[in-house]
Amino acid sequence: MFFSNLWGSNSSGNLSVAPASSSTYAKSGVAVDAKSALALSGLRRAVTLLAESTAQLPCHVYKRDGDQREKALEHPLYDLLRNQPNQKDSAFEYFETGQGFLGLNGNHIALIERDRKQNIKELIPIHRSKVQILKGKDGLPYYFLPDENETLPMRMVHHVKAFSMDGFQGLSPLQTSADSIGLASAVEEHASKVFSNGTTLSGVIERPKDAGTIKTQDGVNKVVSSFTEKHSGLRNMFSVAMLQEGMTYKQMAMSNEQAQLIEARKMGVADISRLYGVPLSMLSESAGESYKSIEQQSLNFVIYGLMPWLKRWESAMRRDLLLPAERKDYFIEFNVASLVRGDLQGRYTAYATARQWGWLSVNDIRRLENLPPIQGGDKYLTPLNMVDSKNIDTHQQMNTATSDQIKEIRTILER
Repeated sequence: MFFSNLWGSNSSGNLSVAPASSSTYAKSGVAVDAKSALALSGLRRAVTLLAESTAQLPCHVYKRDGDQREKALEHPLYDLLRNQPNQKDSAFEYFETGQGFLGLNGNHIALIERDRKQNIKELIPIHRSKVQILKGKDGLPYYFLPDENETLPMRMVHHVKAFSMDGFQGLSPLQTSADSIGLASAVEEHASKVFSNGTTLSGVIERPKDAGTIKTQDGVNKVVSSFTEKHSGLRNMFSVAMLQEGMTYKQMAMSNEQAQLIEARKMGVADISRLYGVPLSMLSESAGESYKSIEQQSLNFVIYGLMPWLKRWESAMRRDLLLPAERKDYFIEFNVASLVRGDLQGRYTAYATARQWGWLSVNDIRRLENLPPIQGGDKYLTPLNMVDSKNIDTHQQMNTATSDQIKEIRTILER
């Protein structure tokens, strides 16, 4: 059994329970939890965008070799993190689920199963609601699993935390911003009721009192149907109407309440954008933005929205998954090159600059493009005008054209 040889309950008296997360009622009266929050399309998009962006990045274990680094293919963690962290999940599914937990409840917790040599065999994700985080008198966290009636030490748990105020559990965005999310949910619910129960007319036909009342409903239907048939639809656009008996047609405009409802829905998406650090353009709300601004926002998303989460993952994996003796030589890192490569022309321009000024070789560039190296591609160029300032006089003399060279150039140009 997985828990048979774990830390026992003999030290349970030294523990105090840290409160677990739960659903919260917003001031709007809406209960905010994961289910109701994901019903908001903007929030769902923000959470899944961060989760999918994290999951699509290759996660590698590297080994330091002086100033160089190389992939640690021989390390047991390499295949586990790169391909399959446990028997059930692929690497994509594991990181997607974990980042989804972080986006909703602020914590990703996975049980660590080790072999006799202390190498990690599996990482098994577990929902935050199934774990009580305990604070020991030694200042370290412990994890109580009520369903198993087992308490696990820190070395048996991989825990990635969002922003925390106590250092033991991450804060849930659904709790810290319950009012903003609850307001957005309330607006969506109100909008649904408006369209399901409300009446929206394109216009009304007004009949003066002195013209008399149409006695039957069939008579009313006949007038309305005749007008609609002749003057509605694309084929009747810009047609001319004539009303008799003093009737007038009054077009109905959008009410102020409806206009404010649309603005309120947009503000809900903007609040979610601020909460998760995802640009509005990535939540399909890009009115008034140019292509260049959207491109810059995409880069900002990687740097300011996604990168902090990746650093949380990397630092937590280094702490929880690498043995203390391994941390000097090994480290774990996501490869974000695919997200910051930019467009083809911009990328090639950057490569040309790096090649010209000598900090990238041909094979360096080919590696960045996932291409195999070529023979002779490891040479670095040095610009001729880059010389030591103390040798500048000699350099200038070497690069000064002689009179014979000038005559030769003139001869060529005059031909």
